[in-house]
Amino acid sequence: MRLEGTAAELSRVFPPPETQEVPRYRYLGQLVGESNFRPVDGERRGTARKLLAWVVGLDEAQEQPLVLQRPQSGVVDAAGRVLVTDVSRNAVFVFDEAGGRLDLWEHATRAERFAAPIGIALGRDGELVVADAELGRVFRLGPDGKPHGEFGAGVLQRPAGVATDPKTGRVFVADTHAHDIKVFDGDGRLLQTWGRRGEQQGELNFPTHLTFVNGMLMVVDTMNARVQGFDTEGRPALTLGQRGRYVGNLVRPKGVAADDEGNLYVVESMYDTLLVFDRKGQLLMHLGGNGSDAGRFYLPAGVWVDSRNRVFVADMFNGRVAIFQFLGGN
Repeated sequence: MRLEGTAAELSRVFPPPETQEVPRYRYLGQLVGESNFRPVDGERRGTARKLLAWVVGLDEAQEQPLVLQRPQSGVVDAAGRVLVTDVSRNAVFVFDEAGGRLDLWEHATRAERFAAPIGIALGRDGELVVADAELGRVFRLGPDGKPHGEFGAGVLQRPAGVATDPKTGRVFVADTHAHDIKVFDGDGRLLQTWGRRGEQQGELNFPTHLTFVNGMLMVVDTMNARVQGFDTEGRPALTLGQRGRYVGNLVRPKGVAADDEGNLYVVESMYDTLLVFDRKGQLLMHLGGNGSDAGRFYLPAGVWVDSRNRVFVADMFNGRVAIFQFLGGN
């Protein structure tokens, strides 16, 4: 698997050298689809497409390449595969670097296709859990993409973000239209509901994305223009961000993630930026701005970090996943 990007793009660091600040991130390239697996040694496109057709079950006569359309969220599993939900393609893209293959998971159940998959998280025993906003349920998929079950029917209104507690196995779902967080056990039984609609601490207004940071559930409280942290009992423990017009302010926050040094990443979709905060909620820097060049975004959505501290941004309207390497440092 090749990460796409020109030589000039792949040499970019952030902050850039002209600022005379210590670089914290290096641009690694982007994931867009089948072209990440296309041979570069002169092999004919037809042969490459034939191989891809075998991998993902495409009709060999199909003319359109398999590419990301509107990526939403993602995760990197234990095998190093990058799994990306695409709400326009109604599927989960699986970029398998080690296997040299691209898979497309389209089925939520054996008889039902995904309609609007948004949140995705690692589950138990190698499973993946995917929240589909239109279907109103959370689906469990095996490591091979085969459906293993579902939960949330009749309970969830419009599930978006999903996160699993690695210690307890509980599954947390941001129910956007219910303005709350629903907590399920590993078998999909509803245990608790956190929050209600409002603007006070602990209240929510169209929550979207979720992640765990040092045992705290971070919730993107999108229409309240903030991120809230909840402890393991559902008590509000942290509030980050405020509405405003300056760099570091939030208007329409979306994805949230953290690296192993405790830096917190928040996607600000309205301003096309990725904001980086320290563990106390102080703004450290920002990346982005509107555009399609390396390091710029167009209505980005999700963000996630892998075990190598690579930062992935679902650059939604550019139809790609941009990847940055955190270089460390305080």
